[in-house]
Amino acid sequence: MTPHTLSAAAIKAAAAAEGFSACGISPAAPMDAEHAERLRQWVANGHHAQMDYLVRHMDLRLDPRLLTEGAQTIVSVALNYYNDWPTATPEAGRYAFARYARGRDYHDVVRERLEAMMHRLGLVPHTDGRACCDTAPLDERYWAARSGLGWCGRNGQLIIPGAGSYFFLGELILNHPADTYDHPIASHCGTCRRCLDACPTAALAGDGTLDARRCLSYLTIEHRGDLPQGTAPAMGGCIYGCDRCAEACPWNSHARPTAVPDFHPSPALAAMTPAAWQALTIEQYRRLFKGSAVKRAKYEGLLRNIRAVGGDAAPLDAAPLDDKRLDEAPLDAPPLGDAAC
Repeated sequence: MTPHTLSAAAIKAAAAAEGFSACGISPAAPMDAEHAERLRQWVANGHHAQMDYLVRHMDLRLDPRLLTEGAQTIVSVALNYYNDWPTATPEAGRYAFARYARGRDYHDVVRERLEAMMHRLGLVPHTDGRACCDTAPLDERYWAARSGLGWCGRNGQLIIPGAGSYFFLGELILNHPADTYDHPIASHCGTCRRCLDACPTAALAGDGTLDARRCLSYLTIEHRGDLPQGTAPAMGGCIYGCDRCAEACPWNSHARPTAVPDFHPSPALAAMTPAAWQALTIEQYRRLFKGSAVKRAKYEGLLRNIRAVGGDAAPLDAAPLDDKRLDEAPLDAPPLGDAAC
């Protein structure tokens, strides 16, 4: 394969044709030294909790050229997943899920569109480059910001000007240069701290970093075993993930419902009541979440969450959420690069 220069305009036209809301392009290069050091320090502080996959292949995470041999260009895209299915509470007759998990598994949807982009550009997957969507050791928010899609807010999420943060991110790592590259844009968070004030477990440090051990998204999805004491009251009626910091962000007042049918809840999911969730069987779980990102928590994890919001307390020997070790740990972690939205 002989590298040839790609048209940035053609790349962005292909992204728009596949329904992506935003597209930016940056040269493949090592992560900048400041961000790389923050990432290493975050791991050293244990702020990745049990997510050991964030530690593996650190050399690849710090330099995408090692991830894809011959990489010259990183194309970052964003796909809107916002849906206005009510963020309900048990009192309203429904448990809630984080918005990103209400429809089909985003890994599949975004990857399909990324590979279709490559075909539109006359590129061959795995020959001219590769498509990534939260499945490779790549800091997606870093590269989206480097490509000018938006900036990382105080809650660590990528905020797109005039659109908000309810977007899945994906990348094409290509073995060809582009004729034009984009540049980062400045943060427009100003002095706003609404996301910090909205976080029920004080997981956010205020500088765009967090401690996963406090984060409800981590605790209800990635964490295995009993929930720490104090988690259940903070969950409200949400049994998978958390949107509190995003819901508080003023930029998300610009959010518009997604045009992607795959990201809306199925009628079967929308019809579930708290009583039905409390009686959920493994067979029902498999039917409801076939092809869904919710399987990340596994049946046992989701059932644990359901019981927690239903009033079943964690065992007395579970580690408390306000563990003194957490209070003493410096909250200077970079955002969770591989975590879903």
